[in-house]
Amino acid sequence: MQTSELIQQIQSLPIVKRFYVIEETLKSIKKEENQQQMEVAVNVLYDEYLKDKELIAFTSLDLELFYETK
Repeated sequence: MQTSELIQQIQSLPIVKRFYVIEETLKSIKKEENQQQMEVAVNVLYDEYLKDKELIAFTSLDLELFYETK
């Protein structure tokens, strides 16, 4: 279906259904945008962790047992 045909089909819908189409379309755009931003952030942080050993200094303690002092 061509874009112009799709627009014509949407315009033929009752107003409530047109609002629904708009809302769902905006939600999907926002979700896709958020996903892309998260992927960029993950890649940037991953590179930082690979380059900066100070960021992972405490991971050597991951297997150590800690006891709460009172």
